[in-house]
Amino acid sequence: MNRAATGLAGYRRGLAAERLAAWALRFKGWRIVARRVRPPRGSGAGEIDLVARRRKVLAFVEIKARPSAAEGLFAIDPRQRRRLLRAAEWFIKCHPEYSGHDLRFDAVVVSPGRWPRHLPDAWRAET
Repeated sequence: MNRAATGLAGYRRGLAAERLAAWALRFKGWRIVARRVRPPRGSGAGEIDLVARRRKVLAFVEIKARPSAAEGLFAIDPRQRRRLLRAAEWFIKCHPEYSGHDLRFDAVVVSPGRWPRHLPDAWRAET
């Protein structure tokens, strides 16, 4: 498989993982309020896979397609966490209706043949 085909396969696998993760979160009572949130280029912020809300909690969700939850969390390195924090700050500025919500960072690990694993409050923003 050439490089372009490998990249396309990974992209499709990621989209499928995002659909499964969103479905699993909805099943647990979460409402998906945004998908694939992309702050402006040059902002130093990363893409947020999902933004989900349940009652007064707003979760910024990173989705990883990995064989295990540990590998999924390991794949979210400190640099990516900082970029996600900047993206979350940008999202709240653009959507002040969520400013009174409790904010957290969750992860969902999607593994072949298994139910997506939701890891609530997977990491804390470093201040």
